[in-house]
Amino acid sequence: MLQIGSHLFEHNIVLAPMAGITDSVFRDICRQNGACYTLAEMVASKKQLWESKKSSTRQANLNDPEPRAIQLIGTDPNELAEAAAWQVSLGAQIIDLNMGCPAKKVCSVAAGSALMADPGRVTDIFAAVVSAVNVPVTVKTRTGTDAENRNALQIAHIAQQQGLQAITIHGRTREDKFRGLAEYETIKAVKQAIDIPVIANGDICTPEQAEFVLKYTAVDGIMIGRAAQGYPWIFREINHYLKTGSKFAEPSFDEFYQTIIRHISGIHTLYGELLGVRIARKHIGWYGQHLPAGLELRKQFNQLQTPEAQLAIIERFFEPLLSKPY
Repeated sequence: MLQIGSHLFEHNIVLAPMAGITDSVFRDICRQNGACYTLAEMVASKKQLWESKKSSTRQANLNDPEPRAIQLIGTDPNELAEAAAWQVSLGAQIIDLNMGCPAKKVCSVAAGSALMADPGRVTDIFAAVVSAVNVPVTVKTRTGTDAENRNALQIAHIAQQQGLQAITIHGRTREDKFRGLAEYETIKAVKQAIDIPVIANGDICTPEQAEFVLKYTAVDGIMIGRAAQGYPWIFREINHYLKTGSKFAEPSFDEFYQTIIRHISGIHTLYGELLGVRIARKHIGWYGQHLPAGLELRKQFNQLQTPEAQLAIIERFFEPLLSKPY
């Protein structure tokens, strides 16, 4: 059982915050399929960006299911504290701090996982944000900046000392980005050393791997990121496997159809026609990896310029499949 502050979750499988992916539409679909807890995409702490077009779809929204969790990224303790307080005023119920993003444009300004190289600033950020809000504060990190500087344990101790309520650790360093295999030894060591909940992230793509990571590290929960892209059913499959030890039936073509239509329609509504059409394309690419002739669907879909045409091609694609099992 996973608990963050006063929020107790039925399951312990979490959807990772992924920029440009985990918007409110996708988070809702993942919750419907067994994600116990989902985090919104990261929002910049700089005040001038709070109400930008991009940030407008990432703020706390009272229409979202509880608990509403917002992830902030930045480097200035006061800016982050002010941004956290503003998000709470909008309805955020958990504030997560991004110290795990390895993207060059983020790390070049010493944000994201680059912050792990500056424990003093990390301490100041944690103290400022915890003091600014009356909701749980959590953090997502990497194992360190590089193989010679794995300091996730140090950061975890600081998090606990400053009053954070949970830490998520991706089993790679900043330098690794997403190359190579995630390692869980560091995560295991952190779990053994601190009392606040620890969530493991990285390369958890199957129910069997989820079970292994939970047992090996003894963490309180696991976070799923890339494995959910185009396959939100991964959450129910993991939950079922952990509970019963058996595989859950793969989604039918009808489930794929209903979910894709709902997802793409929701994207059109959330972002508007022009941007929605563009964003829908990458999601169809991911769904297509799990469908027969999915590559051809993606190629055709990427040529379309209107929401109506996108929905129409999905209907045509699935028409001959809906009478067949997966």
